[in-house]
Amino acid sequence: MIEKTATDVKKLINSANNKITVLDVREKWEYDICHIENSVHIPMGQITSRKDMLNKDDIIIVVCHHGIRSRMVAKYLDNEGFREVINLTGGVDAWSNEVDETMGKYV
Repeated sequence: MIEKTATDVKKLINSANNKITVLDVREKWEYDICHIENSVHIPMGQITSRKDMLNKDDIIIVVCHHGIRSRMVAKYLDNEGFREVINLTGGVDAWSNEVDETMGKYV
């Protein structure tokens, strides 16, 4: 598992030659307020039962509000044999401050 800042994740998404999946592990109400465009929403509590929906060969960028839940999910996916797993350090909160200032925010 790798940690990357919002700015670095945005650069990776923009320049990726490989298949990238942005995996949002927040609750539905959080996802409904704001999310990264084209992200896949699987709440943290459903990861173990729905991980087969993800391609183990994709670059998986795991996202939550501040990067704590996503770090736990990223470690889990890494242990499950996913090829490249990245945790978005600071989560959508950092994304909204560094990449997309128009994104909705919540506490």
